[in-house]
Amino acid sequence: MKIGDKVRFLNEVGGGTVTGFRGKEIVLVEDNDGFDIPMPIRECVVIETTEYNFVKKPSKPEPEKSAQVEAPQLSAFRPAEIRGGDVLNIYLAYVPTDIKAVSTTPFEAYLVNDSNYVVYYTYLCAEGKAWSTLSHGVIEPNTKYLLEEFDKSELNNREHVAVQLIAFKDNRSFALKPSVQVELRIDTVKFYKLHTFRESEFFDTPALVYDLVKDDVPAKQVYVSAEELQSALLQKARADEKPKSQPLVKRGGQNGIIEIDLHINQLLDDTRGMSNSEMLNYQLDKFREMMEQYKNKREQRIVFIHGKGDGVLRKALLEELKRKYPTFRHQDASFQEYGFGATMVTVK
Repeated sequence: MKIGDKVRFLNEVGGGTVTGFRGKEIVLVEDNDGFDIPMPIRECVVIETTEYNFVKKPSKPEPEKSAQVEAPQLSAFRPAEIRGGDVLNIYLAYVPTDIKAVSTTPFEAYLVNDSNYVVYYTYLCAEGKAWSTLSHGVIEPNTKYLLEEFDKSELNNREHVAVQLIAFKDNRSFALKPSVQVELRIDTVKFYKLHTFRESEFFDTPALVYDLVKDDVPAKQVYVSAEELQSALLQKARADEKPKSQPLVKRGGQNGIIEIDLHINQLLDDTRGMSNSEMLNYQLDKFREMMEQYKNKREQRIVFIHGKGDGVLRKALLEELKRKYPTFRHQDASFQEYGFGATMVTVK
């Protein structure tokens, strides 16, 4: 990078012409309004260099030789490639604006293109079966791109997202990569926990990073629809002849407490091949089944044993109780009997 080069900012909108330097780390960039903007050199990418526009003029008119001299076109500019970058690695990352206030801070979503390919992308979120486009465009090789900024009030709208990708190279031959579509279930509970965000090579601050494409292989779908889960479970039930563990233990007569152990190893004999999302949805289905079975039995007390863990299952149970059974009373079950990992529901 040198004076006269045209650059674009990586993590901000804008760019301009290099007019000078401050030390080894800061470059001065003149924008369209004539102001010099100091920017870290690592946050700038050269899009046009004076070397490509330089044509030596002859000292005397030489029509024949002059006719052969052509200035290179800007479209012929090709950024330097990185060794090993012909393997596609694409990531979706969420970065808290203030890592010290993770429970209240807004977040930034980035697409990271760790490859020598140019990538067309579409970033979407779902509400039910309808999709909305949050961002779309082109991300250049070996670049991270800010997709959006959002605060905690919008977090629930990011539970089901998808990214579509088409990779190619401009003015170069390349190995053809298949188009990619990955759907993700974003666990919003993680956005409230400091240990969720970890150091990475792409950001100066801790981030939550999801693989979209790793070493040319698209990430496994981690969002499973209710229909797909129900179909898979029905097939598993038909194939599995082993009796399942019985989770119910009744005590104390007609209105005695009913205990339901939602630990996955108590519900299924074998969980091999099931993702965390599939196991969570199976636990929620068991919870819904028992709630429907006893919803008309007034004053019935039901204890759901969910364990402490990361609190994901407990949060999902409480949200469903508030939404579908707002009149039912719920509270933490007896600590002496169940520890911190159980919720008691009283049917009203």
